[in-house]
Amino acid sequence: MNSTDVCVMTRNKIAVHFGLAFTSVILFFNNCGKFSSISPREVLPQVSIVSNAPPLFIAGSELNVLEVSVGCGYVNEPCVTVEICRPGSSSCVVVNNVLLDTGSYGLRIFSSALSSLALTQEIDASGHSLAECQSYADGSSQWGPVVRADVKMGGEIATNIPIQSVSASFGSAPSDCTNLDVGPSDAGFNGILGVGHFIYDCGTMCEKYSNNRVYFNCSVSSINCTNSSISVAAKYQVMNPVAALSTDNNGVILQLPDISPQGATGATGWLIFGIGTQSSNTPPSGVVTFPADSSNGNFLTTLGSITYSAFIDSGSNGLYFPTPSGMTVCSDLPGFFCPSPPQVLTATQMGYAGTPTQDIQFEIRNADKALNTYNADRVFNNIGGPFSSEFDWGLPFFLGRTIYVGLEPASASSTTILGKGPFWAY
Repeated sequence: MNSTDVCVMTRNKIAVHFGLAFTSVILFFNNCGKFSSISPREVLPQVSIVSNAPPLFIAGSELNVLEVSVGCGYVNEPCVTVEICRPGSSSCVVVNNVLLDTGSYGLRIFSSALSSLALTQEIDASGHSLAECQSYADGSSQWGPVVRADVKMGGEIATNIPIQSVSASFGSAPSDCTNLDVGPSDAGFNGILGVGHFIYDCGTMCEKYSNNRVYFNCSVSSINCTNSSISVAAKYQVMNPVAALSTDNNGVILQLPDISPQGATGATGWLIFGIGTQSSNTPPSGVVTFPADSSNGNFLTTLGSITYSAFIDSGSNGLYFPTPSGMTVCSDLPGFFCPSPPQVLTATQMGYAGTPTQDIQFEIRNADKALNTYNADRVFNNIGGPFSSEFDWGLPFFLGRTIYVGLEPASASSTTILGKGPFWAY
């Protein structure tokens, strides 16, 4: 950007975990000033969105539906509101601006929003007071105790589940839990609702290995709580709240509207709990299922004759992939592409075993010009940037589509109308 009146924070967060590893990329555009000059609107092609089936009809009053607001803070940020209660009580707080993330698992809320509840820290069968370090590949982390809470999402309730209360000042964070998120203003949200493929955030690897560097025995009164991590049974780990719902617990559906390629000031859609468990979440004919790998939740994407491991992540605010030949990276925002003119690309998505396949056409526009056009615009379906060796179908991919996220089966016999999870479908 050329204007000195604009301050922009960009941060690339890639979650690294043992076992059921997930990857979530979150990049922020926080415009905290006014543009000194406004660029004219670009001439942009209209890229047709592949939609294999019509959207679900949602009135918004269904108990298994939660409203999603896109552009609620930084650019392409999808937010929901959840209610968190002390287990079995009417003592509750409503927390808004919670990032909706299909690339992670579990609820993480900053402790400042939970202070009135006095939630009880989780203690496992060995008497460990559990705390967690959620680390990211850019060196940043979220630290805090694991606590028990009832989580209300729309009309659905996940009862007495482990969540993380994020607090950089809790106890003493491990030395390798670095660059801690201090609070909502630092992170850009009040918490993260992870509704991805898996039930637990670390799974079998944190059960088997004590040196996982994810879970720790640490209470406020502990003196040596940071010396070593501990193994933790899955049932004590931070868990995906969707998996704890009574019936709508086999996956979620995220349905967002289409927008103009020029951008929009905001967008409103729906997070729908369950797949084929009731009329409001029963997929119409034509939905195509892309099976995901059971160890990491990824499928495949081919771009320019190279096939990458890929994932579909609402917590990423752009489309991120290895820089193709001829694509220009922004000089002032190296996390984003700035091609001129805009580029239309075609990639092929595949299930993790190679089938089914489907071609996807998408556009990448100049991120500088997009943000300098109208600073009221907070939603774009055509911004992206470079990302190592994987393909991240971020929030722009959701716009104009109904995306089904199938959870891993809770038992060997459980399945959905679209097949057995984990899978992506649309």
